[in-house]
Amino acid sequence: MSRKKAVKAKGSSKSPKPSPCSGRSGKGLAAAAAPSGGLVYPSRPSISNSGEFYDIAFKVMLVGDSGVGKTCLLVRFKDGAFLAGSFISTVGIDFRNKVLNIDALKVKLQIWDTAGQERFRSVTHAYYRDAHALLLLYDVTNKRSFDNIRAWLTEIHEYAQQDVVVMLLGNKADSTHDRVVKREEGEKLAKEFGVPFMETSAKSGLNVELAFTAVAKELKHRTTKEPDEPKFQLQEYVDKEMRTAGCCRS
Repeated sequence: MSRKKAVKAKGSSKSPKPSPCSGRSGKGLAAAAAPSGGLVYPSRPSISNSGEFYDIAFKVMLVGDSGVGKTCLLVRFKDGAFLAGSFISTVGIDFRNKVLNIDALKVKLQIWDTAGQERFRSVTHAYYRDAHALLLLYDVTNKRSFDNIRAWLTEIHEYAQQDVVVMLLGNKADSTHDRVVKREEGEKLAKEFGVPFMETSAKSGLNVELAFTAVAKELKHRTTKEPDEPKFQLQEYVDKEMRTAGCCRS
């Protein structure tokens, strides 16, 4: 498999300011332009702010209502930091890149952070068709964001590829006193739609790395799988990793 060095594309737009981590929202700037390409292939350079080499690349989208913590989750994964306080909502769409070492391969995730407001849906719909994976978030302290998951899944079914990887994430799991959506409710909904599920926290970092790594493993396995190789079980992998992490905590 050939290697290419990712380079920054000419004319790329500046990143919008991050979306709220605490559910507050504000006014934004201008929406990003719709994608001109789409799929990300290892045989050609993709948009990147780093000079890291990679073997294969995939496009991942973060979707869900405004204020569920999509930008905070992305910043925690990419930079290991938490955006505390009140921040301006993402307008249109933004992206970050990160290269992971998955089973001796360098897998680059091109992660797109989308605006959750209804008025930006026509912008984000254009990006669905080329996404390899979608991380669908709700806020465990916001019942409405959970109730809207069914509508988001219907939208994904309409606009995304048929074989797109979808994972449901209940974010802000650290907010134990403000929680209104039980973990069991998230698990039940995920089973109903046949998608893997876990709870995350951009603030504490709970399961953030695991969510992206699990999706990267699934996508890598689909691409490199041998005919006689067993199918990668995403939910089983997630459950195993969470059990291992749980028994090792002090």
